[in-house]
Amino acid sequence: MPKQVYALGRLDADSEGLLLLSDEPGLNTRLLDPQRGHPRTYWAQIERIPSADTLLRLQGGLDIQGYRTRPCRAWMLDPQPDISPRDPPIRSRKTVPDCWIGLELHEGKNRQIRRMTGAVGHGTLRLIRVRIGALDLGSLATGAWRELPLAERRQVLSQPPAGTFPLPC
Repeated sequence: MPKQVYALGRLDADSEGLLLLSDEPGLNTRLLDPQRGHPRTYWAQIERIPSADTLLRLQGGLDIQGYRTRPCRAWMLDPQPDISPRDPPIRSRKTVPDCWIGLELHEGKNRQIRRMTGAVGHGTLRLIRVRIGALDLGSLATGAWRELPLAERRQVLSQPPAGTFPLPC
């Protein structure tokens, strides 16, 4: 890796998906500061099927570990994505159904989504970041990387059109 390249944001060891690397000073703040409003979109595979009320609770903000999360968007992914199994595999229980939801946040506290879904009774089994700003993970394979051309570099700091969501992998 070239000198002074660092990750923009973070993914915990149990999470997957889009991670941007940069050597541009100040880009981390311009992109991830909640005041700038660049959304991050995640797909979370959770235990049990959430009700509409549960999704509304997630959207309204929750008190977790002495902190009130900012309002976000939360929705059921329909159709449910067909994503290849994770290695190591996720926990599965034959008697507990699971499903995928989408969450769009404008902040990123440590393990925030896992804590949010846990607070509403739906443990997160798998978490994938699929978008930062207007830049989409697309079909980039796990562990793969690529350099962004100039047009995509500009796209990183732009907003996605309202009501658009990434397509299933």
